[in-house]
This record gives sequence, C-alpha cells and structure tokens, in this order.
Amino acid sequence: MFTGIIENTAKVIDIQANQDNLTFTLFCAFTNELKVDQSLAHNGVCLTVTEINNAQNHYKVTAIKETLDRTNLGRLKVEDLVNVERCLKLDSLLDGHLVQGHVDTAAICIEVQEDGGSWKYLFEYINNDKLGYITVEKGSVTVNGVSLTVVNSGSNTFSVAIIPYTYAHTNFKSIKIGDSVNVEFDIVGKYIAKLLAKTNPL
Repeated sequence: MFTGIIENTAKVIDIQANQDNLTFTLFCAFTNELKVDQSLAHNGVCLTVTEINNAQNHYKVTAIKETLDRTNLGRLKVEDLVNVERCLKLDSLLDGHLVQGHVDTAAICIEVQEDGGSWKYLFEYINNDKLGYITVEKGSVTVNGVSLTVVNSGSNTFSVAIIPYTYAHTNFKSIKIGDSVNVEFDIVGKYIAKLLAKTNPL
C-alpha cells in the first residue's frame, strides 16, 4: 500500500529482456536504504526489488508481461526518470490517498497548459464502465504514482493541476502530448461502480 507521495525519481540505467519480461536497473539516491524483496512503486506500479548494488546506488526490478501490457513501463528507455515511493508504514501520515500500486490502465496526455506558475494536464483513457474506470471532480486519482486531485472529469478524460514542487520533483516535467502515463483510479470509487453495475445492469 502506498500514498501517492513521491519520495524521489530513479533513473533507468539498463533494460534487459528475458522472454516476455523486462528487468530494469535503476539509480536512486536511497538505494542503500532498500533491501531485496522490498516493494517499491515505480510510476505507480508495485515491483519487488530483486538485486541491490550499494556501491553504485543501483537496484533491479522485473516487470512481467501482464504489467508491461497494462502500464507504460514497457515504453521506458535508458535515462528515463521514474517516480518511486516506498510502502506506507502503519505509523505514517497519509498525506495523499490510499494507493494500491496496481495500475488500472495507461492513459495518453492530450493537452498540457502552463497556467501562471502551475501546469494543467489533460489525459484520455479507454473507458470501460464494467471495470469502474471513472473519475469525479475533486476526487482522487493516481498518475504515474502521484496522488492528485481531479480538476475536470469526462467520460474517458480527466485533468489535473500540478504545483511547482510536484513538477520539479517528479517526472511530470518530462510528460508531453502523446506520452503514456499509468493511472490507478480511486479504490473506493471502483468498488462503488462495480456494485452499482451489479445492482443496475444495462
């Protein structure tokens, strides 16, 4: 479980294919605080640390085909920045919202606007009401692992506003029109949508 409050960005150092899977080697400032078998969110995707090289501040994680098909991790390139967050501790403050680290779908950035010191991003995704892919204005959504508040909500689009701190300390500064991002919809909203679908089938 995570909060969507990004601790740092990790840089992709190497990518190796193994059948349908990809193993990523990443550089991160807090690598020496990690341990093998630890869960770490990468662009909102919960992955397990499999190997650590403290001398070089490198660690490795592997993404399987299901993860690559559903997220933007398969599009990563060497030198790309990835948003990373360690798991929520039971005694931690919940500064964002409850994030599972289970990405629902990828979305495409279709608009970026600078707005007097902040930035507004508009994203489009393939809607599937049966899966509960919904947003509500002023509700929570996770984009590339970042806990955000929905500004405007459409049937298959939503926008978010990014403050300067988030822009500077996450990979939002690298997102351009046409780029793919990982989206995890609010878990409470997904359960409600599924229950309503069962109660009122089309």
